[in-house]
Amino acid sequence: MAAAIQGEDKVLATAQRIVQSLGNTSDTDDMLLIFSTFDNRLSTLSSFVENPSAAAADGDSSATPSRFDDAERIILSHTDSSSFPDDYLDAVDEIIQLTKEFSLASSDEVLDRAENALQFAMTRLEDEFRHVLIRNTVPLDPDRLHHHRSTLSSSAAAIAIAATEFFNGDASESLEDVSSGRYSHHSHGRGVSFGWDDMSIELIHPDAVIELGEIADRMIRSGYEKECCQVYCSVRRDVLEECMAILGVEKLSIEEVQKIEWKSLDEKMKKWIQAVKIVVRGLLSSEKHLCDQIFAGSDLIKEVCFLETAKGCVMQLLNFGEAVAIGRRSVEKLFRILDMYDALAQVLSDLQELFMDEDAGDMVCREAQGVLDGLGEAAIGTFVEFENAVQGESSRKPIQNGEIHPLARYVMNYAKLLVDYSNTLNLLLENLEAGTVESDRGNNTSELESMSPFARRLSALIMSLESNIEDKSKVYEDVAMQYVFLMNNILYIVQKVKDSELRNLLGDNWVRKRQGLIRQHATQYLRASWSKVLSCLKDQGIGGSTSNASKVALKERFKNFNACFEEIYRVQTAWKVPDPQLREELRISVSEKVIPAYRSFMGRLEKSADCLDDGYIDITSD
Repeated sequence: MAAAIQGEDKVLATAQRIVQSLGNTSDTDDMLLIFSTFDNRLSTLSSFVENPSAAAADGDSSATPSRFDDAERIILSHTDSSSFPDDYLDAVDEIIQLTKEFSLASSDEVLDRAENALQFAMTRLEDEFRHVLIRNTVPLDPDRLHHHRSTLSSSAAAIAIAATEFFNGDASESLEDVSSGRYSHHSHGRGVSFGWDDMSIELIHPDAVIELGEIADRMIRSGYEKECCQVYCSVRRDVLEECMAILGVEKLSIEEVQKIEWKSLDEKMKKWIQAVKIVVRGLLSSEKHLCDQIFAGSDLIKEVCFLETAKGCVMQLLNFGEAVAIGRRSVEKLFRILDMYDALAQVLSDLQELFMDEDAGDMVCREAQGVLDGLGEAAIGTFVEFENAVQGESSRKPIQNGEIHPLARYVMNYAKLLVDYSNTLNLLLENLEAGTVESDRGNNTSELESMSPFARRLSALIMSLESNIEDKSKVYEDVAMQYVFLMNNILYIVQKVKDSELRNLLGDNWVRKRQGLIRQHATQYLRASWSKVLSCLKDQGIGGSTSNASKVALKERFKNFNACFEEIYRVQTAWKVPDPQLREELRISVSEKVIPAYRSFMGRLEKSADCLDDGYIDITSD
C-alpha cells in the first residue's frame, strides 16, 4: 500500500515538471486536459501554469522554504556528540515533515538535500542513542542482591557428600560429625525460597529513558528502526552479560560443565539457583519495561528489541541447567538438582509471559520447559541411585561397641532433608510405575495406598536400610551384641522419624511397629546374654534336695555363676547404648531378670551357708 502511494506521488511530481517545462501555451491546455482526464488530482496542475514564477521558485534550491534552510543548518552545524542542542530534535521533526512534502512537489535537488540532511541527522541520533544508553546505565548493585538472595542451607550438600564418600568407601567424617549441628536441618520450605517477589531493578536513569524514547521515535519515523534496534540490543546485551558475571553465572559449554569437579560445580549450581529468579523477575522484567518505554510507538519493535537483548542470558542459564540434567548422576547432586528444578519451575510462567509474542520467544519457552523436564528426570534418577546405593551397600566391617552404623546416619539425615522437597518429589513421582515400590515389612497394601508417592518411596527406602542393618548385625559373633546393634540402629531410625516431618509422611502406626520391634530385640538380648548365667541358679544337676546338696556341687555352681557374670560384665561394659532411655530400660530389665532369681536361689541355700563362703558374690548391691 505504501509503495503504491509513493508511486502515485512520483507520477504527480513528474506531471508537474512536464507542465512547467511547457510553459503557458495552447499545448499546455491540451496537456492539462489529458492529465485531468486520466486522474482528476492532476487538474490542480493548472496553478503551475497560471503562476509560472512560483513554480520556478519551487524548483529552485535558492527559493527553498526558509524553515527547511533553518532545520538543515541546525542539523549540519552540530557534529559534536558532547553538545546536543535543545532545538536539534525539533529540526529533525521539521526535516522529516519537509521530506514528505518535497517528495510531492520539489525537484530532485531539493529532495536530495532533504534526504541527505535526514541521513546526517540519523547518523548523529544513532551515535547519541548509543552514548545516552551507555552513560546512563545503572550498574547492578551486588550488595543489594546479597541482601535479597535466598539463604540456602549447606546441610543438604554436606550430608550428600558424606553419604557419597561412605558409599565410595572413602568417608573421612567421624560419626559424631555426621550427626552434629553441622548437618542440622534448616527447613527452607519447598526446595529453594527467595526473599522478594517484586524485584524491579532500575536499569537506566529515568531522565535518560525519556530522551531515549524521543530519539527512538525520530529514528523509527524516518525508517531507521533497524539501526536503532541494533544499537539498543548491542549495548543492552553487553550490560546483561556484565550482570550475569556479577551474579556469578559463567558462560560455559555443556562439555565444560560436565568436566567440573563436584566441589566447584556445587558452587556454580548454588549461584545458578540464586541467579535464576533475579534474572527473570528482576533483570528481564525490568528490561521488558524499559523496551516498552523507549519503543512505545511500535509494538513490533519493542518485542523484537527485548527478544534479541534478553534471549542470550536466558539461553546461558538454560544451557547450564541442561548440562547438569544430562550429567553423571551421583548422590551428592540430588539436593542441588531439586533446588534448580524448583527455581526454574517458579519462574517458568514469568518466562512465558515475557516471551509470549514472538515465534523465537516460544522457542525460548519450549527450551525452558525442556530443561525443567530434564532436571526433574535427573532428580528422580539420582534418587533412584541413592535407593540402589542403600540396597547395595555391603561393607562387612563391624561397628565398634555395637553403636549406630554410619549408613543409618547418612540415610536418615538424607531422608529427613528430602521432606523439604516432598511436594516436588510427589509431582515427579506421580507418573512413575508403582512396581518400583515393594511392600514394607509390617505395612499392608491399604496403608501403602493411602500414602503419597514420595511417602511410599521413602517407606521402601527405610525398609531397605533396615534390611541392610539386619544383615550387618550378623557380622558380630556375639548374638547378644547383634541385638544391641539392632536396637541402637532401629531406635535411631524411629527417633529421626518422630522428630521430623517424616512422621507425618509415614504415620504413627509405622512408628509403633518399629517400637514393638525394639522391645522384641530387647527380649532377645536378655535371653542371649543372661540365659547361661541364670541356668547356674537352678536346682537341677546339684543332686538330691537342696538342703542335702553336696558342698562341692554348690561351690562349683557359684563358681560358674561368678565366672559367667564377670565375663558378661567385662564384655558388655564396653558396649554402647547411646540413647539414655533405652540404656536405663535395659538396665532395669536385666535387674528384674537376674536379681530376683539370684535372691531366690540364695534363700533356698540359707541352711547351707558354709558352702557359700568361698563362692558368694553380692550382685544385689548398688
